[in-house]
Amino acid sequence: MFRSAALAAADSTPRPSSLDEAQKTADHAAGWIEENWSIWLGNGLRIILILVIAVVLRSLIRRAITKLIARMNRTAQAMDGALGGLLVNAERRRQRSEAIGSVLRSVTSFLIMGTAALSVLSVLKIDLAPLLASAGVAGVAIGFGARNLVTDFLSGVFMILEDQYGVGDEIDAGVAQGTVVEVGLRVTKLRGANGAIWYVRNGEVKRIGNLSQGWALAEVDVTLRYDEDLDRAREVMVCVGEEMSKSAPWDEKLWEPVEVMGLDSVSLDSVVVRVQAKAAPGEAGGVARELRWRIKRALDAEGIRMGPPPSADEDGPAADPTASVAPPSALGNPASPQSLATAPIPPGATLGK
Repeated sequence: MFRSAALAAADSTPRPSSLDEAQKTADHAAGWIEENWSIWLGNGLRIILILVIAVVLRSLIRRAITKLIARMNRTAQAMDGALGGLLVNAERRRQRSEAIGSVLRSVTSFLIMGTAALSVLSVLKIDLAPLLASAGVAGVAIGFGARNLVTDFLSGVFMILEDQYGVGDEIDAGVAQGTVVEVGLRVTKLRGANGAIWYVRNGEVKRIGNLSQGWALAEVDVTLRYDEDLDRAREVMVCVGEEMSKSAPWDEKLWEPVEVMGLDSVSLDSVVVRVQAKAAPGEAGGVARELRWRIKRALDAEGIRMGPPPSADEDGPAADPTASVAPPSALGNPASPQSLATAPIPPGATLGK
């Protein structure tokens, strides 16, 4: 009986203490939540507002950039169709505008979302100084490790912004020469003269020679004999240039009349007359070949001889092939008296026997 009473007393004594502690813990938690819920709610609303503004602003700016690029492409296509070959082609403008648009969209996204992330961290009371310092050190390390990639990218951006070359241009990049097939921020693709595709990193290009911008110069050197009438030859070449500038399709490819510049060099047996014409970009080779063809036919029709005169051996009669052959000799026959007389005396032989 006493034992059961003791057990009952032992079981009943801790309960009021546990309930009191739980009640106190719940009261403290409720009070702490009641004191901070407004701060949490305000911070949460601020974070949501920052993210919503960042997403909406990023979407609006990217859409505006896309519409601007599309408008630039339509304008370029209209101008290219109206003016033909006087302007760069539509594909070149399209790739250039798309590359610029890609760079602008990437920069916009990085700036807006980066600013939003820093604002969220500041709302959460996170110290940004160590984070920014770590990001700076990591950026420097990445910059040193990927300096070639950064150089290629920056060179590509400035090349596109300055419009140094584009699709369809014939360029000399130093390391390779050919027609531009594709322009990128890191690599430029060229089609060589033999059909090979060259991938040139933009950071490796130290100089660019664009053969397709402005105008091209077609030069033809005509070699005439020294004794030909140069005034007459000049008249023939001028007539050839006038006829060529009036015939299609050369009337569009020749931008200025063909000019006979005069003597480029003089030697003992020939003279060289230089003829040149200003042509459309990229058409200098075709214009020079056609001009050379027409000048050759016109000079032949007028009887004006080209090239140095033939040598004296070519003008004289054919040489006798037997002239350099020696006559037969008696020494060629070993049984002849002359050969026997010149034979050496054998050892041990005596004279007079």
